[in-house]
Amino acid sequence: MTKLADMITYSTEVQQAMDNKQPVVALESTIISHGMPYPQNVETARIVEAIIRDNGAVPATIAIMDGKIKIGLSDDELELLGNSPDVAKVSRRDIGQLIATKKLGATTVAATMICAELAGIRVFATGGIGGVHRGAETTMDISADLEELASTSVAVVCAGAKSILDIGLTLEYLETKGVPVIGHQTDKMPAFYTRDSGFDLTFRADDVATMANVLKAQWDLGLEGGAVIANPIPEEHALEESFISGIIEQAMAEAKAQGIAGKEVTPFLLGKVKELTGGSSLVANIELVKYNAQVGAQLAVELNRL
Repeated sequence: MTKLADMITYSTEVQQAMDNKQPVVALESTIISHGMPYPQNVETARIVEAIIRDNGAVPATIAIMDGKIKIGLSDDELELLGNSPDVAKVSRRDIGQLIATKKLGATTVAATMICAELAGIRVFATGGIGGVHRGAETTMDISADLEELASTSVAVVCAGAKSILDIGLTLEYLETKGVPVIGHQTDKMPAFYTRDSGFDLTFRADDVATMANVLKAQWDLGLEGGAVIANPIPEEHALEESFISGIIEQAMAEAKAQGIAGKEVTPFLLGKVKELTGGSSLVANIELVKYNAQVGAQLAVELNRL
């Protein structure tokens, strides 16, 4: 029978970090393959990894390649993910089939959380989490990220939920599932491109030490599940809320008119938002990911110290 160890491989850098009990930060790969155009996607991935190293931790970008979960990618592997036309978008339901068929797969938030937990990594930095889609009361379109946050013990540092979602319902869902949402230096849930979605958070932490202590207490008690570290985009890179809302409404109308549904909705909307904003949304996207990497690395260092 195949053992778990036969299905997971580690880059030399990540393996050495684990052997030496150094802090490691997981990174998803869907942001490379489906979240940004080439070559900005690969350039951003390399910059994000460098930011994590500069802040005292080791980056572990995760993907599925050659029938294995790869924890930590080489430069060539990042390039392959960013430049290949047929990379599968992998969530929980897809992991087994991608490993079995040995196809190239980029991990979403949900899949990255699973792989990170299997590898013993507790902190994961990304752009934004998925959530409850607008109109979900009729479509039942709810991201698998939320279920994963309820059951998988990994802290996700993100700029909140993407503003194409129903953020109020997303917060309600997380509350029902018992997932802590911790505002980093904010009392409001950020909305990816903007710092304030208009929805209040119940807990604010102004430093990584507080967040690390909260996570340690939760997991020491045996309370399984993750946490959302809601880390707003830096003010100088945030987009105006009324501006981005109007563009999202237009993009959603186009998606509906074209019959786009399921997991194709998010990449379509993000691409359309980039087009309609003249590229300013891509700049914002890159900047928020970089800031999440910085805070994620600092959190991993503090959690590792505890």
